[in-house]
Amino acid sequence: MKEARSRSLDVTREETTLWFANEFLKFANWDETNKDATAKLFGYERYYAENKDSLAEALPDFERRKVIQILDKSIVDLNQELSGKIKRRPVSKVDWHNTKAGDNMFVSNGKPSFPYDYFSKTVGQPLTNEAVYNDHLGAIYHGGENLYPVDHDRAINSFLLKEDGTFDEELMKELTGIPDTNIGFLIYWSMGIPEWVEAKEPEIRKGRSLFTGFDIDNPTARDLWGKIIRHTGELTKGKRVTELGYIFANEPHWYSEKDHWTYKYKEMNGISSYTLNKFRSWLKDKYNGNIKSLNSNWDTKFESFDTVEIEIPIDKALTGKPIWYDWNRYNMHRSTEWFKFMQDELHAVNPEADTHIKLFPRTFYEDSRSHGMDFEALTELTTMIGHDAKALGSPSIRSHINSDWNKQYAYKWDGMAILHDFLESVGPDKINVNSESHFLSSGMWRDLEARTSYVRNVYWLATLMGMDANMGWFWARDPDGSPEDRLEGELNFFDPGLGGAYAGSNNMQPHIANEVTQVMYDLNSFSEEIIDLRKQPRPLRFFYSETSAINTPDYMTQTGKLYKALFFEGLPLGFVTKNIIEKQDNSIWNTVVVYKTKYVTDAEFASLQSYLDNGGTVIIDSPESLSMNEYGKKRSKKLTESNGKLIPLDDADIPKIKKTALAQVANHMPDVIIESDNGKDFKTVISRVVKQEDGSYLVNLLNIGHDTAKIKLSLKSGVPLTIKNLMTSNPVDVEFNLASEEVLLLEVK
Repeated sequence: MKEARSRSLDVTREETTLWFANEFLKFANWDETNKDATAKLFGYERYYAENKDSLAEALPDFERRKVIQILDKSIVDLNQELSGKIKRRPVSKVDWHNTKAGDNMFVSNGKPSFPYDYFSKTVGQPLTNEAVYNDHLGAIYHGGENLYPVDHDRAINSFLLKEDGTFDEELMKELTGIPDTNIGFLIYWSMGIPEWVEAKEPEIRKGRSLFTGFDIDNPTARDLWGKIIRHTGELTKGKRVTELGYIFANEPHWYSEKDHWTYKYKEMNGISSYTLNKFRSWLKDKYNGNIKSLNSNWDTKFESFDTVEIEIPIDKALTGKPIWYDWNRYNMHRSTEWFKFMQDELHAVNPEADTHIKLFPRTFYEDSRSHGMDFEALTELTTMIGHDAKALGSPSIRSHINSDWNKQYAYKWDGMAILHDFLESVGPDKINVNSESHFLSSGMWRDLEARTSYVRNVYWLATLMGMDANMGWFWARDPDGSPEDRLEGELNFFDPGLGGAYAGSNNMQPHIANEVTQVMYDLNSFSEEIIDLRKQPRPLRFFYSETSAINTPDYMTQTGKLYKALFFEGLPLGFVTKNIIEKQDNSIWNTVVVYKTKYVTDAEFASLQSYLDNGGTVIIDSPESLSMNEYGKKRSKKLTESNGKLIPLDDADIPKIKKTALAQVANHMPDVIIESDNGKDFKTVISRVVKQEDGSYLVNLLNIGHDTAKIKLSLKSGVPLTIKNLMTSNPVDVEFNLASEEVLLLEVK
């Protein structure tokens, strides 16, 4: 490093490796001196519990070996640069003080910027502690880092308001005391509710969910939160800690079907009188005040809307019935209305405030729609896109979790990918914030020997697909090496302990913690290229219907199969809905595919017909699609070609749909032809190509398969080409091998 500095070569990457090396040597010493405590922490995670003592015994030297590994690699990389074998682009650091939210990206020092940090960071350390807030770990100031439970610390929570209507000024200092130096985010933490509120309103917890500890329809809850939001919104207006937005909720969901996994957490085991009465009013509007119409539809005998009853949790056997549709559609309506209330209260005092919701990914890509989350409506509502997209780097540690994906792919990528493509289709000009990126570990998976190649690949892919900022899960070491205080106790969502999340996480993995920062350095150094690759149109779109998602038991499973079949064809994929067709420029896509979408409202059907009337192309897989309305009543109308192009298929399988769809977008395929061969009958190489102003092409390649892929590049025009690896500045042959989980950013001329 000294020699490199003398030659004006950037050593930011090496400084970070050295920092993590020294930190983890300190951690290893603590773990060696405190083996009983470490064994206890392993024991909180049932996957490790049986071997907790041997794991605690082995951990210190495991950490030391991984430190050697990252140092050895860093020495090799720097020696290559010193000898002239490679030339790296200097790191473009995030400006933690002055980064701004631009129109659709964060901007730092005049360039696109991808801020990074950890969502939950060791509590008790001041935000000014540079051992915790720095370039290596990230330095985003947190307004709610104390996660389980965040009923104190810097989160905005319901305990800020006292029974007499005044605010708890001591608690408020945790919020107002955040230094106005670094960019950050604030979170409204809704898990708890004060005892005085419970005493005043006995129904306050009826219909609660996991991370929302009260009934969102309760007037007392609304009065409480309205006052808190307005007061805190005024106090924090214009502060740097709000640059990444106000987060309205942590993984909100209100699953309301019988026997769902959420019921072990005592969620949504009934609804309050407030929810029932609001449902009755909603039904009255929907059925135009005609109770006979509702009775006919539901096969019931209610005398009036005021006497309508419904059993919640609802029986899954009712899936596809009118009562199922009405409840699930209303459950989405009421949660969207709650978040609109929150945003309206905030914007009343702080109109420029950016907002998002930490949307729970599985509530989109899994089949159940009883959770009350309308991802499209919520993404339209907030000023930023928000979520906590996940991936699995290895097969799940839970025996009941299906890990068949591992037969084809090195890691589970599809949930994160389809979520990004949907949200980016709804909000193409919005900043995308992953406020709890579970790429490194989760309750479903962890692996002490996790691969650095996986870390690089998944962070790169997520950023390529739209992620503008991410706060990872999680950093739980104090600067002296000891695990933070919250790690005592088992993780059961009602206990303050985080012990179960610690074992096997990045807090024990120097190679993983270091690689997160290394890939974020590279992404920030090539941020303009990444943005160029992201700006491409999405010519091929899937029609998404919330109506079919509610009424069809496997709608998202089937959608996911078609999505995966087309994902590796070299074009960004997208979605359209009724709203997207009506609100966005239809010319930015070329073809819409309707697949296994039996139920649509008349308005959804009309939007597709309007798209055809205006010259669009629609591929429909089967006469079954679009054949029913939301209540399962047969639709007499069929799509007509009009001024567009209608391609009806007769119960086509995925290969036929794929072939038909690709033929329609053939003119939109990139000029650079990318051939890949992994020796299998399925593809694993993700490619993106964009033409530059000087006539050259940017080509990004990621291999997410287990096997090396043979790559061949050529131009449609047939002229010879030259290729340069932008990360090393070295020439690349037109034919080369792309290793498992390798990432390449190329310039093609």
